[in-house]
Order: sequence, then C-alpha cells, then structure tokens
Amino acid sequence: MVPPPPGRLVDLGTHRLHLRCLGEGRPAVVFDAALGASSLSWSLVLPGVAAATRACAYDRAGFGWSEPGPRPRTAGRIADELHELLRRARVPLPCVLVGHSFGGLVMRLLAARHPDVAAGLVLLEPAHPDDWAQPSEERRRLIARGVRLCGHGAVAARLGLARVVAALVSSGALGAARAIVRVVSRGGLRREDEGILAPVSKLPPDARAVLRRMWTEPRFFEALGSQIEAICESAAQVAQEAPLDYGDLPLVVLTAAAAGERRMQADAALAARSSRGRHVIVEHSGHWLPLDAPAAVVDAIVATVEDVRGRR
Repeated sequence: MVPPPPGRLVDLGTHRLHLRCLGEGRPAVVFDAALGASSLSWSLVLPGVAAATRACAYDRAGFGWSEPGPRPRTAGRIADELHELLRRARVPLPCVLVGHSFGGLVMRLLAARHPDVAAGLVLLEPAHPDDWAQPSEERRRLIARGVRLCGHGAVAARLGLARVVAALVSSGALGAARAIVRVVSRGGLRREDEGILAPVSKLPPDARAVLRRMWTEPRFFEALGSQIEAICESAAQVAQEAPLDYGDLPLVVLTAAAAGERRMQADAALAARSSRGRHVIVEHSGHWLPLDAPAAVVDAIVATVEDVRGRR
C-alpha cells in the first residue's frame, strides 16, 4: 500500500490535491514537476530550499497522493487548480514559482493569469510552447504514441500486471519486467520511453518504493495520458497568454550543459524577457536537473529568494 501522505490533502471542491510544505519564511517557494513526475521528484531539492524559506511541493491531480481531477489535463486547468490550492491552503503570496519541463508551462500560465502570485520564476529546462503549439509530424506521432502507451498502462494497472512489473523491477529482474511490458504495450515501449519518468535510482530509497507503487495505479496513467493528449492545447495557452516582456520580474532559466543548441537558444531567449533575467548553465546534468544537480537548483532558487527579499 501507498504510505500516508507526508503533507496534507486540500479539498478544491472537485477533488483533493496533496501539498507538502517545509521551512518558514517569505517569499514561499512553490514547485511543479515534469510531465510524468510528482512532488517526490523534488526530494533532493526541498530540504535545501526549506533551510532558507517556506518550500511547498504539490502533486498534480492523479499524481502522487492527489486524487484524479477533471479532464482534459491542460496546463491552463492545472494552473487554475494550483492557484486555488494556494488560496485554500493559505500559502503566503506572492511566491517564487519553480517549474521543471512541463511544469514550466504551468508556472508561466499561473504567473500570467494571476500576477499577484508570482514574486519570481525559476524554470528548469522548461517546455517551450513553440515546440508543441504547432508540432511537426514527428512530434504528433510522439504524442499519439504516448497516449497509446498510457492507455496500455491503465489497462495493465487495472489487471494488476503493473504491480507484477513493479515487483520484478524492485527485485532486479529487469528483463522479465520489460518482457511483460512489451506484451502489455504490444511491443510499443522502447528503452528511451522510460525517460519520461523520473530516474528512480537517484531518489532516496523510501521515495523510490513509494513512486514505484504509485506507478501501478490507473489514475497515474490516465492523468499522464490526458496531459500528453492535451499538450498542443497547453502550449497554445502559454503562447497566447504568457507575456513577451516580464519587466523586472526575477526570472532564472536553468539549462543542462549537455543540452542541444535549440534548447540552449530558447532558454537564453526566455531569460532575456526580463531585465532581471539570468540564464544558468548547469554542468554534469541531464534534463532531470532536480535529481542530477540538486545543489545547483537549490542555489538558483535561494538566490532568487534573496533577490526578491532585497527588492522589498
């Protein structure tokens, strides 16, 4: 069974979202994770930030300890739910908003729709709306494949096969686990598809066990599939609503040094939208910055918190 939530479940009226806060101080820092990730992906970052100020990580609907929410799971819907969560949980505003990958779309929309919420933005290899608002044929195939695989995952979870796979992975029988997955997915799952999920081996042991259990539940696959299916709409929302000029809002964009030229240029251009923008290149990291380089992430967030405090 999944252990009790480390935070609290906040009722939004339609469903409950899990919110975990550590530390004290203002501005508070609020985290949103990557596409297939949860509050657990911030396990190595949250304590470091909490040593400097209030730090809050939450689970999007259907992920972690949160209940399933209305669909489609667009970034706009998720941003509005996060705004309501912060209001009902009485998290002091404004906050420093931290978004990784898909979470970057959510945080940019939250800041655009509710300017009173954002004291600063820290974006870790954020998804860029230009890549998904009008996707190439290759990206469209990628979206369709992701939705299809999530459908297979939900079926496997309902039949109990996902638990068998999780048990095999935990025991080290990766070959047997992948063999079952190939059957369930009708041969559609490749090794590189595993990268959509947080690299489990870099998480603390207790978090690994919880996460593997959560990946056996239908609500996870259903929420993830809906996010993937709605990615074009999510990107269009950001393209239409996010400002071209962030004025003097503190804005930090972190990019892995190993990133390609397209990512590097897009991240630098995003940081340049603010007069207080910074583009930080992180060495020895891949796309999963919160797990590959947590110290660099903590440093960037704490520096932004100090910047906000200095302006006050």
